Amino acid sequence: MVQYKWIALSNTTIGVLMASINGTITLISLPAIFRGININPLNPSSFEYLLWILMGYNVVTAALLVTFGRLSDIFGRVRLYNLGFAIFTVGSILLYITPNQGTTGALELIVFRVVQGIGAAFLFSNSAAIITDAFPPNERGKALGINQIAALAGSLIGLVMGGILSTLNWRYVFLVSVPVGLLGTVWSYLKLKETGVISRGEKIDIPGNVTFAAGLISILLGITYGLEPYGSSAMGWTNPYVITALAIGAGLLIAFPFIERKVKYPMFRLELFKIRGFLMGSLSQILFSFAFGGVMIILIILLQGIWLPLHGYKYEDTPFWAGVYTLPMMLGFVIMGPISGALSDKYGAKYISTVGLVIIGTAFLALSTLPYDFNYPEFAVTIFVLGLGSGMFGAPNIAAIMNSVPRNSRGAASGMRTTLQNSAQTASLALFFTIIISVLISNLPTALSNAVTQAGAPQLAPLLSKIPATSALFAAFLGYNPIGTILSLLPSQLLATISPNAIATLTSTYWFPETIAPPFMNALRVSFYIGAALVLIGAVFSIMRGERVVYEEIADQPRAGGGNGSA
Repeated sequence: MVQYKWIALSNTTIGVLMASINGTITLISLPAIFRGININPLNPSSFEYLLWILMGYNVVTAALLVTFGRLSDIFGRVRLYNLGFAIFTVGSILLYITPNQGTTGALELIVFRVVQGIGAAFLFSNSAAIITDAFPPNERGKALGINQIAALAGSLIGLVMGGILSTLNWRYVFLVSVPVGLLGTVWSYLKLKETGVISRGEKIDIPGNVTFAAGLISILLGITYGLEPYGSSAMGWTNPYVITALAIGAGLLIAFPFIERKVKYPMFRLELFKIRGFLMGSLSQILFSFAFGGVMIILIILLQGIWLPLHGYKYEDTPFWAGVYTLPMMLGFVIMGPISGALSDKYGAKYISTVGLVIIGTAFLALSTLPYDFNYPEFAVTIFVLGLGSGMFGAPNIAAIMNSVPRNSRGAASGMRTTLQNSAQTASLALFFTIIISVLISNLPTALSNAVTQAGAPQLAPLLSKIPATSALFAAFLGYNPIGTILSLLPSQLLATISPNAIATLTSTYWFPETIAPPFMNALRVSFYIGAALVLIGAVFSIMRGERVVYEEIADQPRAGGGNGSA
């Protein structure tokens, strides 16, 4: 008979893989989705839909992870994990049957993605805890490594799968999760069993849950709307509603630890931060997620909006090929993930994870030296190394975090860890979008005006120089040349003054990418520098985590160095 630990690992790996795929599958397939529901990318309000379809899933997941992790300690990890599989499947079905188009269809997609996000929060918050319960300490690194391979590989598979399915039908992007979800739901209800310690009799921390969720959602809402135009400004950071949301969110999150100190059964186990392995591992994870989340979307924009069109790929084909050209990164992670996980079982995460972060930082710096019309072999080798570094960091780090905490706190610890990770990823998108938009604001109008004049249509310079930076970024992100749409809206008298050669140049696959590339690359390099700095700071925290600590191995030795691996 197959040992239960392998059943637990295979089921949770499928769940995490499915949830991770859906975290990025829309990233690459947004062009097909927006065409499918008839959303005009040049409409200023369209950027709002892009942000929410892209970020709503992560916002909801991040806000609920700690709550669900704590609930799993009280009611059982398997029970809530199974519920998550079912909710996620329902959300996938709703997304596939999205009945309307236009703004109504976009709103439906956002709501149904929120449903998916709720299910994903159940899956993410419990999978690592279920694995940690099922495996002995000397095998956890390997098991969690496999699970983490599924998490990051799912993010990369989502890019490829989204590109393939979106070329067939945008609805297939969501349909693909349905059979997996149905199978996983039935399998989990039939086969998974509760092996962890359940804190029966403990009550739900309602004040803490409400304060934390409201504070985090308020912060993430403020960040999201801060990226949208406000009045005459290209971004909304001066919008009173954005300022208010950020202030309220910050106030609630500052009040949160004080509330948690007063309640009998807190949802956020602040005492876990006294454990050095948990604290340093979490800080390293936050900085890695902050750097990696934003860099991934920038690489997609670079490929879809600039490099692929310059190399003759049609705009409608760029999502697929962008996914294909990022495969070396997934290959690097898949190779190194299990190796580093197994090594961490013997030697701990201190040096393996630290070296992984240094490799990631070095790869970011290498990417910053590439021109926009780079040679692909150089790019492929660099992102392959980036994948190797990510594999070296991910599995050992999570194993070290989960090994360092008591059995009855693993659900809370898993939820806390994943909340910090997902919150950092969401904030990362806002940071890197802000960097790109800020640079484009100062450089894009002049670049467009000069380029259209050189193309032989100087009469269009005043019009094109007024294209909002967000619209230009949106167009590049979707692999979309906005010039054809702009020309179709011009009065016939003005259009007649433009020569056919100039029109052919402006509507070619290379004109818009070449025009936007120089200012975009300036922003890209700044982003890579920031990403490198973040992961290198993370490496400092990683090396400070101390030697390998497994809670079970020291729980009966309270006098040996404090007994809990605390700092």
